Amino acid sequence: MKRRQFMTAAAASAIVAATGPVRAQSKLVLKATDVHPLGYPTVEAVVRMGKKLEAATNGRISIEMYPSMQLGGEKEMIEQAQVGALHIARISVGPMGPLVPEMNVFNLPFVFRDAAHMEKVIDGPIGTEIMQKLSDHPTANLIGLCWMNAGTRSVYNSKRPITQVSDLKGLKIRMMGNPLFVDTMNALGGNGVAMGFDQLINAMQTGVVDGAENNEPSYDSGQHYRYARYFSRTQHLMIPEILVFSKRQWNSLSADDRALIGRLSKEAQLEQRALWYEAEKEATRKMVAAGVIINDVPNKKEFQDAVRPVWDKYAGQHKALIDRIQAVN
Repeated sequence: MKRRQFMTAAAASAIVAATGPVRAQSKLVLKATDVHPLGYPTVEAVVRMGKKLEAATNGRISIEMYPSMQLGGEKEMIEQAQVGALHIARISVGPMGPLVPEMNVFNLPFVFRDAAHMEKVIDGPIGTEIMQKLSDHPTANLIGLCWMNAGTRSVYNSKRPITQVSDLKGLKIRMMGNPLFVDTMNALGGNGVAMGFDQLINAMQTGVVDGAENNEPSYDSGQHYRYARYFSRTQHLMIPEILVFSKRQWNSLSADDRALIGRLSKEAQLEQRALWYEAEKEATRKMVAAGVIINDVPNKKEFQDAVRPVWDKYAGQHKALIDRIQAVN
């Protein structure tokens, strides 16, 4: 396991300049990273993709995975991919919204009816179009490879179960670094605190936040139940994730290598999905065994009504896209 590395843009650019374009027959080790540990569905899907790449190229191309935030949180991962210091990163759509405004639509609370609806959207023309907008973005410097599932996000905290909106009043809840998410928690009556995933454990230990919101596998794998034993299924967000490739590195690949990586990425998307649903079941089992207090929210409409101001603020300019999403059956 390598130690966590934080690289400045200048240092990373120097490395890229030194290595130069990748030749068609040279050995290529793709540096990949994720905030989650080995075995987590997104990590496992990329590891398997690397094995397929090795087999398809007789060992010429492989993937070296750096899991568990070894290269920093998602902010650092994005920055390193943008300058070419790493090749592949698994990123939540959350922090990508400010870069590609259309992606913020996927970040809206309750925009998807359920997991099946979300999958039909990202697997169809809408998902393809939004992924292409990321790849074509003039300053993002990222290539979108595929979508990945991330379940539904619910609130967990150290104080009490959340059964109605008023229960969130006064609670400091960590949110991903996107103003839309902070506004969502504030609209629900809590205090949204923008913070990287890599900072969360310390923040819960020290009382900087009372809890956070995430899916069951992330809550379990991060052992957040040690600090926030109340897990309430608010299911306010259902945010897909994306596997991205450094555009600087992508442009150095041959057309054949790009096509191969693109094809195997689509396979990884479906493989990760199957792994995800198994992980959800296993995480829930482990949460119950650990004594986590899990509750459903009896009146989801109350939560949907509470976040209407967030829709009013962020959804207006994307009404046509939202209408298309909601029309998907």
